[in-house]
Amino acid sequence: MGIAMAAAAVALLAGCATVGPDYRAPAEAVPSQWAAPMPHGGSLQKLGDWWQQFNDPVLLTLQQAAEADSPTLAVAWANIALARATLASSRSGGVPSLSANASASRAGQIGAAASTTRAASMDASWELDLFGKVRRNVEAGDAQIQARSNDWHDARISLAAEVATTYVQYRACGQLVDTYAQELNSTTETAKATESLVRAGLSAGNDAALARAAQASTTSTLLQQRSQCELLVKSLGNLTGLQDAALRQLLGGSTALPVATTLTVKAVPAEVVRQRPDVTSRERDLAAASAAIGVAEANRYPSLRLAGSIGFSTGDGSSASTWSFGPSLSLPLLDGGARLAAVDSARASYEIAYAQWRDTVRNAVTEVEKTLVQLDNSSQRAIQADSAAREYRRYLAGAEAERRAGATSLLAFEEARRQALSAQIELIGLQRDNVVQWVALYKALGGGWDADTPATPPASLAP
Repeated sequence: MGIAMAAAAVALLAGCATVGPDYRAPAEAVPSQWAAPMPHGGSLQKLGDWWQQFNDPVLLTLQQAAEADSPTLAVAWANIALARATLASSRSGGVPSLSANASASRAGQIGAAASTTRAASMDASWELDLFGKVRRNVEAGDAQIQARSNDWHDARISLAAEVATTYVQYRACGQLVDTYAQELNSTTETAKATESLVRAGLSAGNDAALARAAQASTTSTLLQQRSQCELLVKSLGNLTGLQDAALRQLLGGSTALPVATTLTVKAVPAEVVRQRPDVTSRERDLAAASAAIGVAEANRYPSLRLAGSIGFSTGDGSSASTWSFGPSLSLPLLDGGARLAAVDSARASYEIAYAQWRDTVRNAVTEVEKTLVQLDNSSQRAIQADSAAREYRRYLAGAEAERRAGATSLLAFEEARRQALSAQIELIGLQRDNVVQWVALYKALGGGWDADTPATPPASLAP
């Protein structure tokens, strides 16, 4: 009777209270506007289906293959499953538990008849959530599922951007190989012509050495560029899981760069930050850390458990039944400060989560700002490089006409050709960088992430 009265008193005092802080999402401390130059002529609505607008089926195939067989996405999905299992376990703490047992045995002495004994019992228990320990655990579990789902979306966006960046670099690499091959042909022709002049006594021997050095240097550059292309193929194979032969067949012989559709950035940084899954994921981690403080606080208070059992047994023509029911109260008295230390630990974990959230917000703003600066720079430089390449081609056309007319030497013509090729190499690099920066901006803006879009399991799961 004393225990029952004590339990009733605890329930009355607690009133099913929920201890610990009630979480409120913090406000983003971000600038009111962007400082970097903004791109024009694009649309934020294009983020969701941006890759389709490249009109490059090879790129889409690579991204589909990467998403279907990505270990990174598999890890992210497994973390979601783990969070769901943790939540289910937390919820089970708030409902009664019931278990049943049954047994049968035969026993006897030698020379005497054996007897059979049968027994069955059912046990039930229920810990009342007086101070909100279960509710806070469920609150933390819900937040963790949302965080891990956002991590999956962030990994998916990052994977798509990495595949696209590597693919663009590979296409540009092929263009550079072709251009360096033309430059090697020019330096080879120059070396031959110079050696002829040296043999004829019309040029100094040092000129031939210089021409051969230029030829060797260009050969080295071409070999390095070809090696870079091979490394990019290996990177694409690692990202997509495609076998080397199938990947090379898919890539084919084209070196055309994909054309990125332009995007527009929202004027308010806070809106962009809220569209990034990594920022939202850290905010959900913060919410889970806040709920964990309540769990630790609830452990400092008494706990009340209701337990009961029913049993039945038969043997030797007799039977018996038993039952029991009653509350049990656990009062934390002395623990050497362990429970208070757990609260302090939970609060410290919250401070860590808050600092990580702030750091993610800052990095998000900085990433957009830096990408905008680099995009503006590559765009403007690409315009100038394109103009320079056109003028050098025009100059080369004039030099070729003069050579055919006998008005200029082969050496002068090859020099003009190398100048045109150098301008073309610079243009290819800037065009590549420009597309890569558009991809980086897509990622920095959150990749069209929608919180309502569910995560999906990868095609390749563990057997």
